[in-house]
Amino acid sequence: MADEVKAQSESKAERGRPKMRVGVVTSNKMTKTVVVKVQRRVRHARYGKYVTKNVRYKAHAEDHDYPKKPTLFEGDVVRIVETRPASKDKRWRVVETVRKAAQI
Repeated sequence: MADEVKAQSESKAERGRPKMRVGVVTSNKMTKTVVVKVQRRVRHARYGKYVTKNVRYKAHAEDHDYPKKPTLFEGDVVRIVETRPASKDKRWRVVETVRKAAQI
């Protein structure tokens, strides 16, 4: 029993910290899923110019139920964390809402 707990804690330590990203919700039309766009600026290897790169992640939001009671809206800034695969495309989970979007 103690060996199982020790092995489990060691394997957890080997995995390291999950990746975290901050991005903007671009789509909330799915149940328990939002699409988050993460922007980053990188320097071009040859020319040295800074380029903006965009990546869109599908993230799992447990309390987001789109037609009935959406909790996340387009324009919200959220923090997402890497997790085990929840579906074919979802590998990220919404941890917190950093800033709510202005609702019109």
